[in-house]
Amino acid sequence: MGTEDYIIGICKDIRNKISRQHIYNKKRKRECKMNDDNKTYKTIDEYMLIFPENIRIRLSKVREALKDTLPDAKEKISWNMPTYWDKHNIIHFAAYKNHIGLYPGEEAIIYFADRLKDYKTSKGAIQFQYDEPIPLELISDIAKWCYETGNHH
Repeated sequence: MGTEDYIIGICKDIRNKISRQHIYNKKRKRECKMNDDNKTYKTIDEYMLIFPENIRIRLSKVREALKDTLPDAKEKISWNMPTYWDKHNIIHFAAYKNHIGLYPGEEAIIYFADRLKDYKTSKGAIQFQYDEPIPLELISDIAKWCYETGNHH
């Protein structure tokens, strides 16, 4: 009966050749992210204000660890996430429903694989669950490595 409204920009013959997981779902919302994906933040302070106090405290600890490790880096918002920048993006972080995500890039995940075995990782991302202590020393070491090796992304 006609094309469903959540399938966008793909011809019918192509849709039939590829599996459904490759089709963008317009109606699906990212339920895991706590912030409003449609809002653009201008500062890290503005970004952090939208979260409950318990999460703001954790974000502040990550922020302080990154500030201490990267004193010459500029704080900014990039990809709508708190970012540390010095001619390039060095590292990002963001809060989600169940974790704080750290985004140092794929090479950092590979380099620190032994120290990250207790955390959920994916290509370029690390998840630190809220019900576990924040590994601030590890976060600092990753940020320092990204800065010193030029692992900018």
